[in-house]
Amino acid sequence: MNTLIQKIADNTETIGIIGLGYVGLPLAVSFAQAGVRVIGFDKSSDKVDKINHGDNYIKDIRDAVLREVVENIRLTATTDFSGIKECDALLICVPTPLDKFRKPDMSYIESACIAIGQNMKRGTFICLESTTYPTTTEDFMLPIIERESGLLHGKDFWLAYSPERVDPGNVSFHTKNTPKVLGAITPEGLEIGKKIYSKAIDRLHPVSSPKVAEMVKILENTYRLVNISLINELALLSGKMGIDIWEVIEAAKTKPFGFQAFYPGPGIGGHCIPLDPFYLEHIAKKYDFDLSMIHTAGHINMRMPHYMYIKIATALNKHKKPVNGSNILFLGVAYKPDIDDARESPALEIIDTIVRKGGLATYHDPYIPTVKTNEGTSLQSVQLTAETLRNADCVVITTNHAVFDPEMIQKHARLIVDLRNVIQEADEKVYKL
Repeated sequence: MNTLIQKIADNTETIGIIGLGYVGLPLAVSFAQAGVRVIGFDKSSDKVDKINHGDNYIKDIRDAVLREVVENIRLTATTDFSGIKECDALLICVPTPLDKFRKPDMSYIESACIAIGQNMKRGTFICLESTTYPTTTEDFMLPIIERESGLLHGKDFWLAYSPERVDPGNVSFHTKNTPKVLGAITPEGLEIGKKIYSKAIDRLHPVSSPKVAEMVKILENTYRLVNISLINELALLSGKMGIDIWEVIEAAKTKPFGFQAFYPGPGIGGHCIPLDPFYLEHIAKKYDFDLSMIHTAGHINMRMPHYMYIKIATALNKHKKPVNGSNILFLGVAYKPDIDDARESPALEIIDTIVRKGGLATYHDPYIPTVKTNEGTSLQSVQLTAETLRNADCVVITTNHAVFDPEMIQKHARLIVDLRNVIQEADEKVYKL
């Protein structure tokens, strides 16, 4: 332990980042900017080649910053996981998706733990950042690492959990200035983790255990899930009652206390909010506990894309057109505005339903040139022109990108289903959520 702490103090430690996606690469760059040597590990040779050539693929990182840390040899990337033996600290930022049965897919974490156990040296600090359920660090990871390495936790290595808080497209908060929660199994592990992370993160909030840190992540996103589910359900009811939910929200926002605005939409996307309730349900079953509110909230949002299909079909019917054979143009497939991320995007599920019902789906998204839907439909983004809008039987606004021109869309489109409140002055051809 003292050797590692001295290395950290001398700034001679090497940090390994496993997984170079939306979480791992910004974290690697943040450490490299602090003058720490960083090795990035990823199974994708394409990502590794791009990093080593200074080619950026994460919008939240400035191109010049990535090039600088690569050119100064503070950041290198590799597909060779035997390089783990060079690292004094290992931070795991791998995907944690759900499988087809909506159960947590732990294969990426398991693979990372096996690679670590087979390659790491004594005196290594290990921290998981991936979204997961409480008890993962101690009950799932620890036995694998000890088995594969033959080393003992607390003596030969230290294990911790620190949930990622990446918000793609957020111009105010990024890796360095977003406070970071950290929980370790032992006090020594917590001390080491604080010294390591403090080089790349402005503010740390230590907690008593990895289980607490894991539950923090679940709480943060489940809080948003429940409130978004509430506003989505109220939006559906308001539509049936002829009430403008957007006007209701704006009025409620005038209350200076006791209310935080959440906004309805076609569903929830991204990696965290749509998945977290199912992670929590997974572990709750082991404790024979029924998460009725979270279960309901999760399923309300799962159904939102279906309700949006019904809204599209209803709008077309009112204009004497069926979905079958209609040209339907979707504006935006990113799950939130002004980013290039379509993970879990509700737009893709709505497109699948339209195609299944015989509709002809196209899309425009300035940030995502090509996309593959959940059911395997491959599409390329079309140009957004007056002619493109006029040729569509229905234009569906699924993402409120700032570059979209509401006046131009409203002027040329024959029929609009606005799921994001982009069109402020709606007329008879505009149907809103």
